This record gives sequence, structure tokens and C-alpha cells, in this order.
Amino acid sequence: MHSAHMPSPTLLPRAQSRNSTEGEFELTSQTTVSTHPALLQPALRLQERLRAATGLVLPLTVDDDGSRDQGRGIRFDLDTELEPEAFDLQVTPATVRVSASEARGGHWAMQTLLQLFPPAIHRHSPARGMRWAAPATHVRDAPRFGWRGAMLDVVRHFTPAREVRRFIDLLAMHRLNTLHLHLTDDQGWRIAIDRYPLLTEIGGWRPESQVGATHGSPGDGRPHGGFYTQDDIREIVSYAADRGVTVIPEIELPGHAQAAVAAYPHLGVGQNAPAAPWTKWGINPAVFNAEETTIDFLTNVLDEVIDLFPSEYVCIGGDECPKVQWREDPRTQERMRELGLHDEEQLQSWFIGRIAEHLRSRGKKPLGWDEILEGGLVPGASVLSWRGRVGALAAARAGHDVVACPEDTVYLDYRESALPTEPIPVGTVTTLETVYSFDPVPAELDAAEARHVLGGQANLWTEHIDSARGLDYRAFPRLCAVAEALWTDGERDFDEFEPRLIEHLARLDAAGVEYRHPDGPRPWQQRPGVEGRPSSVEESAAHLAAITANIG
Repeated sequence: MHSAHMPSPTLLPRAQSRNSTEGEFELTSQTTVSTHPALLQPALRLQERLRAATGLVLPLTVDDDGSRDQGRGIRFDLDTELEPEAFDLQVTPATVRVSASEARGGHWAMQTLLQLFPPAIHRHSPARGMRWAAPATHVRDAPRFGWRGAMLDVVRHFTPAREVRRFIDLLAMHRLNTLHLHLTDDQGWRIAIDRYPLLTEIGGWRPESQVGATHGSPGDGRPHGGFYTQDDIREIVSYAADRGVTVIPEIELPGHAQAAVAAYPHLGVGQNAPAAPWTKWGINPAVFNAEETTIDFLTNVLDEVIDLFPSEYVCIGGDECPKVQWREDPRTQERMRELGLHDEEQLQSWFIGRIAEHLRSRGKKPLGWDEILEGGLVPGASVLSWRGRVGALAAARAGHDVVACPEDTVYLDYRESALPTEPIPVGTVTTLETVYSFDPVPAELDAAEARHVLGGQANLWTEHIDSARGLDYRAFPRLCAVAEALWTDGERDFDEFEPRLIEHLARLDAAGVEYRHPDGPRPWQQRPGVEGRPSSVEESAAHLAAITANIG
């Protein structure tokens, strides 16, 4: 006989409201799944997950009113009174009932339900001989922020499409709803553009890659490259949408341009175009020139990107744009005079403004890193605030939307400890507890200003992440902490979170995630590292404060 009170698993992210009752719901070969048509995708995802882990083939029916529901089983119901992404999950010994106003809420309810079953429910092959039961529970939940995401840099080291899909699964598992794909940079161009095939034929490949993070580090002598076909992109976008995740593309400009300039030299400044993408890390002087032909080129590229990504936002970079080529080039100086611009900061703002205007004409919202504040923020642009909090403060107070991703808190490629055993220990130490403290809304904002903070995301730059194993190690379990910081409203206590995370690690184990254990790197995860670089947060704060006056 089974106890009326079975052990109740903890949830991550923590739910707003949860009440446990007596009994348990057991999955058997007789269990059915039924759904309202609007919630078909989360119902399908649940059916797939349960079949993969349990081997049970549960029949799925679709109807508007539940009339074919036999009274036992799992049911997804539409409840238009619930807020977007909110859900109500009721588990009784007889039934499981999911209520949501749209598919995303159904997805997050489904992920919550999975956490109530034994961790092996997250396996990708059947775990034989197990009893699959979830405790009777009532959960009502909704996210604090609408933007809960992660940025994945697929340029520095290319991430094959299958691994991007796997990462999407892990985002959805933690109720993160946004994948920001960093697709172009100095070191490579990773998206096929039909009108400009050389962007991937030449820009998609580099002769070698820098080893380590310090200046003067050697190259590895190994060619590196890859890119996504447009069919790859369509598959990634569709796969993500079927799991409640939006994919936002990033095309870098006007800096971080060497891969594009190597492919099409007329886009560069002067006559010294590089022959290949850059093989080093850091900030490269290569920038796009300010000619109308270059603006036309980039808008043509973005038109193809827009056709592939239905997301509301398109990121156009704007960060780390050196001005030395513009400053030293006679033609650029002449161009600035033609445009009535007084300095190179204004030229960057003009450049961003032209591209942003085109995006708005195509029904998209432009998004850029906080350097787009320099020279005056273009109308309607939203800001990724990465250099501390000052960019978020300046943009929100000027009425622009903000996504917080501060370097000193949620750059997950940074080392988690100062231990000499950390692999490639770049950046400032960013512990699990530091990440858990993440709050996208600066305390200095009033209520009206705070509404401009859409949410936040973690960033994973891949100079030193060259495999799925490396991505797992950097992202997890810190991304679990980001997920709770962005989902759960109210007070957070790391001492309360930590034991729930330790319990959650069994789910990551079942899903095959090769995470960094909170106690430190395991022996197989240790390899020689290099000295890290200091954070740029402190050095940027004064600069950003100085430009606040320019963004009325």
C-alpha cells in the first residue's frame, strides 16, 4: 500500500502558490491526454516527454470543451481569465488539470508537472521498472518578467543546429522563454544570406582560433567554421516556438564587422580589407563604412533575416565599435561633413538610426547593446544593458525599454570560483550565489520607470566554449539561478534556494547535462587555464553616466 502523503518534490523556479493534498496521481498505460486546440503544443510536448522516459504511449485527443475526457487522465483547458504565461495546475489521484490562457502558460505548467514526477522523467530513453507517480498538488503560478532568456554566441565557436535545439529544450525546462542568437561577429558569419553567398563561403570560416584569453596567446592552427542554412534557421525557430521559446537574431553593426568585410571588402573603411575572419578574441578595429551602399547591403541582409525570424525584436549590436578607422579615414570624415555630424559618436548614432528606421518600417523593434546610448539613443530602440546598471538606469529614465544582462552578474562564460582548477578561468568570479542575486530592476528607478525593464537574460560568449560539454559546464547550474531570479516574484533567499537546486541536479543528471557541480569542478572537467581579464563594469559606469544627458 502506498502512503497517502508521498514525498513532495520541490520546484525550480519556485512557485508563487503551491498547496499539497493527500494522495498521488499515477501514470499507467491507461492514462490519456486531452487538450483544447489552443494548448495542443504543450500537450504534444508532454506526450513526447512521457513516452521518451517511461515508454508509455499515451493517446492524445483534441476537443474544445473536454467532452471526450473520460474523467481520468491529463487535461489541458483554456482559461482566458489567466494572464499570459500564467497557469493553474491541479493534480489529484484521479486527474491532472492544466489551465492556461495561451500555449506558453501550458508549456510552463507542463514543465512544472514533470518536476513532480521522479527525476528520471527527464531521461531521453525509457527507465524501465519504475513507478511513475506525482503527489496531489495545486500550483498557481505566473512569471515576474516577460523577458527571461539567454544569449548564445554561435560565432566564436559554432554551435551545430542539433545542439541549439538541445539548448532550447533546457531553456524551456527552466521556463526561460527567449533565446538570443549572436549570429555575426569578427570571427565568423553564421547565417546564410541568399543575396550575398560570400558571407558564409568566406566569412563563415577562419584559419585558426586563439587559445587562452591573454594578449599574445597563440593560435591553435586548426581551421574553424560553420553556418546555418536558412532551412536550419526555420527548423530552430519552429522547434523553439513549439516549446514556448522565442528566438531573437543578432546581426552586429557597425563594429564587430571583420567577417563581413573579409567577404565583401567594399563594406570596409579604406583599402586594407582583411582576407579572412579574425582569429583573435577581444575588440577588433574593423568597422563598416558609412556609405549608402553599405546601408543598402545591411538592410538587404536584414530583410532576409526578418523573413526567417518572426520575433518582435531584431538585435543590431552597436557594442564595442572602435572609431579609429573612421577617425583616420579621409572619406569617412568627408561623409560626416556631408551628413552634418560633428564627431564619430554621432556617426555611430546615425548609422544605428538608419538601420533602426528600416527595422521599424518592417514592423520590428530594434534592440542593441548599451553602447547605442552613445551619441544619442535612436527613437524606439531598446537596450541590452550589460555594463552594470547605469545603462539600464539611463535608458529606462529616458523612456526606452531595457533588458538587463549585467556583466558582473549574469555572464555565465565567466569562472564560478577562483580555484586554479577552473577550466579557462576568464573574467571576474561569478558564483552561483552572485547569479542568484540578479535583479533586473535597479533600485533607483521609480515604479513608472521600472515598467520599462522587460526582464533579463544570461549571456554565454563562446571564445572558451568549444563543445556542448563546455556549454553545459558554463551554463549550469547557474542558469537555474537566473531562471528563478527572472520568474519568481518576492523575496529570495539563497539558503532556501540551494537545497532545492541540489534536488534539481538529479533532473539535470537525467537530462544528460554535464553541469559544474556546486562543490567545484570534477577531475575530468579540469584543464590548464589562463589569467582572466578584469570586469569592465567599473570603467564603464562613469562613461555611461556622462552620456545620459544625450538621450532625451
